Amino acid sequence: MRTTVGIIGAGPAGLLLARLLHNAGIDSVVLESRDRAYVERRQRAGILEQGTADVLRAAGAGARMDREGLRHDGIELRFDRRRHRVDFPALTGGRSVMVYAQTEVCKDLIALQLAEGGPLLFEAEALAVEDAGTDAPRVRFRHEGREDVLECEYVVGCDGFWGVARKAVPPELVQVFERTYPFGWLGILADVPPSHDELVYARHDRGFALLSMRSPSVSRLYLQVPDGTDAEAWSDEAIWDELERRFETADDWRLERGPITQKSVTPMRSYVHEPMRHGRLFLAGDAAHIVPPTGAKGLNLAAGDVVTFARALAHRQQTGSPELLDAYSETCLRRIWQAERFSYDMTTLLHRAPGATGFEDRLQLARLDRIASSRAAETDLAEGYTGFPLG
Repeated sequence: MRTTVGIIGAGPAGLLLARLLHNAGIDSVVLESRDRAYVERRQRAGILEQGTADVLRAAGAGARMDREGLRHDGIELRFDRRRHRVDFPALTGGRSVMVYAQTEVCKDLIALQLAEGGPLLFEAEALAVEDAGTDAPRVRFRHEGREDVLECEYVVGCDGFWGVARKAVPPELVQVFERTYPFGWLGILADVPPSHDELVYARHDRGFALLSMRSPSVSRLYLQVPDGTDAEAWSDEAIWDELERRFETADDWRLERGPITQKSVTPMRSYVHEPMRHGRLFLAGDAAHIVPPTGAKGLNLAAGDVVTFARALAHRQQTGSPELLDAYSETCLRRIWQAERFSYDMTTLLHRAPGATGFEDRLQLARLDRIASSRAAETDLAEGYTGFPLG
């Protein structure tokens, strides 16, 4: 097989890139190791920044999002039994976010790709990226029981942290920056309408809690738990009891309970791989960077990466200049490090570290009080949450 851009991974990054390239008249082939059903039910992110939502609309993939997604104009911070709403449009010149699950983004993009785009091969396992440093990189893959080779002008690795793309970058060229956190998130899906119409981020002496949603009838909630926690060690009743404690307020707000349909534990880490390019191989999304989920940045960073690549390649096709492609890593990393900074700030603002002292507790409360009482501090949070410019 031969194509201009070989894309490894049919998550939101790979699928969005294929759509952007199709709209620019550039052919691609997408290789995905899992089957279609798995990709369309893989629970991950649920918050789309303003820029990500705008890109999906411009790409022709925003119609169902605009019908079924939930536009959110703010979040609520809870601390010391207080409630403070951060009004995004008032602080950012009208920007907001969209609650629309990654599974739904993938469904929309898969349908478009199969109807209009280039080949999208499910159950096609990428085995290696070869000759990445040359003008003719190749992806060796296995599909339908036999090995094959995809010959490309460019390869984009959207295959996640455990994928093969990053392994093709010579180790002596790589710098890795990472931080692991001594806690994770116990996340649940529950068949109950959300108890609040916007996301609630709660700092509590017992640990962090987040109230989110997937739809008007399905709630998504999280609890900070020690690293290595087994989700099944928590009974449904214990989860609801703990959520109720951590969301406690001084008024009459109540947490509604319902049947829990799914529970899992997400580890927390920050990770950046530099550079994000080697020759004709470009890394995007979790293949190059990971953020703790507190800042709702993962999917949005991946979208920024592929927008940057698609613009750069279109520029090369139109002008013959490799300038934007050569700047891909540097351009992406500026945005990534701002998102890493924001996610780290949100994580350390709201989570109680094991063994935290009273001094550290008071500092957290002081930081939250500053956001609640200072328009400048509140604006910084709102600008970070609604998103940094793509590309």
